[in-house]
Amino acid sequence: MNKELRPCVIAGNWKMNKNRLEAKALIEEMKPLVADASCEVVICVPYTNLETALELTKGTNIKVGAENCHFKKSGAYTGEISAEMLSEMGVEYVVIGHSERRQYFGETDQTVNLRTLAALEAGLKVIVCVGETLEQRELGYTETLLKFQTKMALTNVTADQLKNIVIAYEPVWAIGTGVTATADQADEGNGYVRAAVAEVYGKAVAETVTVQYGGSMNAGNCDELLSKINVDGGLIGGASLKAPDFATIVKAGSK
Repeated sequence: MNKELRPCVIAGNWKMNKNRLEAKALIEEMKPLVADASCEVVICVPYTNLETALELTKGTNIKVGAENCHFKKSGAYTGEISAEMLSEMGVEYVVIGHSERRQYFGETDQTVNLRTLAALEAGLKVIVCVGETLEQRELGYTETLLKFQTKMALTNVTADQLKNIVIAYEPVWAIGTGVTATADQADEGNGYVRAAVAEVYGKAVAETVTVQYGGSMNAGNCDELLSKINVDGGLIGGASLKAPDFATIVKAGSK
C-alpha cells in the first residue's frame, strides 16, 4: 500500500449469501469491530439485503455496495437492476465484471465497460474486476490479458471519472478455491493493472488509482498481501461473511 498516494479500500463481496435476518446479525457484529478503521470499509451485498444494509450502516464508517448493475437506465430487462435504481437507494459502490459474472452469466469485456460507464454516470463508485485463468497464466498471458481487460473496462472513462474507479485484480484460479496468489504474484498482477492505467492516463494518474487484490485474501494472509506496494486493499469473498475475519483484514488495511 501507499496511502500517501491512494486510499486503501477493503470491500466484502457477499455473493449469493445471507438472508435479511442473517445480514442484520452479521452487520451488527461487524460494526463495532471496524469502527476505528483508517481505510475505506465496504460491504457489497445481494440486492435483497441492500435496504437492510443501508439502514443498519447509517452513521457508521461502513459503505454499502451492490454486486452488479445493468447498463441501461430502464427497459424490458426482466430480472435486472439499473445503476440509477441503486443510486436512488443510497448505494455508493457497485462491483462490475466479477469472474463469476464472466464465467456463469456471459459477461464480456464489452459489457463490463458498458456497465462501468452506466454506473459512473449514475454517480456510483465502481469496483472493476479483472483476472486471468490458470491456463492463461501457464501460457504466459497474464500481463497481456490484465492490461487488455483493464483498458477495455476503462474505454471512454475520463481521467476525472477514474477517481471513482477501484480495480480489483482477482486471479480466477484463486477465487473460492482456497488457493491464494503469493504476495509477490499479487503485487505483480496489480502492477500490470497499474501499468495499463499508466499507458492510458499517465503514470501520475495511475499512482492515484486504488488496485485491490481479490482471491482468497483472508485473516491469515492479509498482512503479507497488504504489505506489497501495489496492493491497495482487498475484494474479500468468504472471509467477509465472518465478522472477526473481515475485521482482521480491515485492521491490516488500516496500518
